[in-house]
Amino acid sequence: MNTGSDEPGEAAVATDRAKADRQEAVREARTEDRTAGGDGLGSRAPQFVKARRLLHLSWQVGVFVIGLAVVGAGIVMLPLPGPGWVVIFGGMAIWATEFVWAQLVLRWTKRKVTEAAQRALDPKVRRRNITLTVIGLVIVGVLLGIYLWKFGLVMPWKINDQ
Repeated sequence: MNTGSDEPGEAAVATDRAKADRQEAVREARTEDRTAGGDGLGSRAPQFVKARRLLHLSWQVGVFVIGLAVVGAGIVMLPLPGPGWVVIFGGMAIWATEFVWAQLVLRWTKRKVTEAAQRALDPKVRRRNITLTVIGLVIVGVLLGIYLWKFGLVMPWKINDQ
């Protein structure tokens, strides 16, 4: 192909195709949100609970407390071992059974995760990520090799106190 040619290159076509796929996935996610039961916002409490104001208020307080406990456990798991973000989103899902603001936050999060997943499938982004990973592994390997060359391989339980 000549450099003066008006035809788009293969990379440009692949990029345009990836952008179109991303936009289609986002449209599908938005359509899925709208068709999942009308607007889908509001309380999912049983009808007999909604019919009695005091019972419904108690229900909401219970849902809030349980969701708060789960979100709190997720926050504790962020620095400690455990699936912190998964538990936090689980607590948000508990809140979303009763509170519109939590439903909107979960919809926004789902949309952003879908967009990020589609962006990650872009060939340019994948090449960049693979290149950065390889560079990082080479750096770690070189540092490990220098350490072993300088100090050798001595297990911690065989170190003599001097």
